[in-house]
Amino acid sequence: MKEQFKKFLNEEQDPKAIEKITSKLTDLLMKGEEVGYIAVQKKPAITVFPDSIVLTNKRIIICKPKNLGLSMDFTDYTWDDIASTFVKENILGSEFSFGTKTDLAVSIDYIPKIQARKIYTYAKEQLDLLKNPVQTATPIQEIIEEEEPEVEDEIEEVETEEVTSFAEILPAAPVVTETYEPLPTQPTGERKLSDLSKEELFDKLQNYKKLLDNGLIMQGEYDAYKKEILSYM
Repeated sequence: MKEQFKKFLNEEQDPKAIEKITSKLTDLLMKGEEVGYIAVQKKPAITVFPDSIVLTNKRIIICKPKNLGLSMDFTDYTWDDIASTFVKENILGSEFSFGTKTDLAVSIDYIPKIQARKIYTYAKEQLDLLKNPVQTATPIQEIIEEEEPEVEDEIEEVETEEVTSFAEILPAAPVVTETYEPLPTQPTGERKLSDLSKEELFDKLQNYKKLLDNGLIMQGEYDAYKKEILSYM
């Protein structure tokens, strides 16, 4: 389990906080639930027991240590209950907040900026999945047109003779053609990345992620777009 969470130690997370959360999450995660990201609070002064926020594919979990770190409070909110998410970058870290459909506002401050951007992006992806669930493609049904009476007469005549070629008696298989929507091109009047706000840049990054998931752009193209957008944030 701990090996799974080593990937969350690359963006200024407190290793001790991650280790404590890891030991607790073992019993908290539901069947089929996977951790997408963990962000850890980092206050200007020394933070002995920082708050943390865990994002999974099913919910948001707020972790707050108590009793000098000997125990911890967990409060979770499923993605179905989340109405919106926000991130506000300050001089000393960022503040990540979200609102529920019952008008409850929850926030956690002093999150390092790169971690705040990651949890905001992950949260947007999960909310987009709820609004636009991935639908399985329906199988294409082959429609065989009725053969004209003249063709049937020809087939009956061939059956009385010696068959020398199957191509003479088998009807042509229907041709199924597939159409693909062209890859959307960037409008000529679109604003430059440098003119966009951080929230608009996040939305733009999500649009490219959707194109990647739908197979409309390659992974290399998405990585290039992502690198360019993050350079303006």
